[in-house]
Amino acid sequence: MANLRIKLVKSLNGRLSKHIATANSLGLHKIGNETVQPDNPCTRGKIAKIGYLLQVTEEE
Repeated sequence: MANLRIKLVKSLNGRLSKHIATANSLGLHKIGNETVQPDNPCTRGKIAKIGYLLQVTEEE
């Protein structure tokens, strides 16, 4: 199963509280934080919501 490496590349300062909560649920708190998440519809939905703050790469 494929995984997604997700990196926070923009600040959470001044963002909507829902967007901050979504980033926190992915384990991203500060710029430069990275996490590896399973590639499933739940994770894809979170990425779709705050994709403008993230850099996403696929890994095997």
